[in-house]
Amino acid sequence: MKLVDENGKSLPAPQENKKLIAGIFAIVLGPLGIHKFILGYQKEGIIMVLVSFLTCGIGAGVMGLIGLIEGIIYLTKTDEEFYEMYQVNQKSWF
Repeated sequence: MKLVDENGKSLPAPQENKKLIAGIFAIVLGPLGIHKFILGYQKEGIIMVLVSFLTCGIGAGVMGLIGLIEGIIYLTKTDEEFYEMYQVNQKSWF
């Protein structure tokens, strides 16, 4: 069964809550942006990877800090808050 919102936009199934895996990957591999890819944010994930590599690792510190902050935010939200904010509403940064 496919879920849709009032505007006809396709919604992920509730059992697809990716909070734990996205939070862990954000903290551990933040500079690579893997947590962004897990949540379906390809553009943001590519930005994080490119900043990390094209700055020869200098930008990786900043991307790592962003990943750490996002991972903590992901893991401290309730499952419902996380699902609504990051999977339904597609809030891509913080």
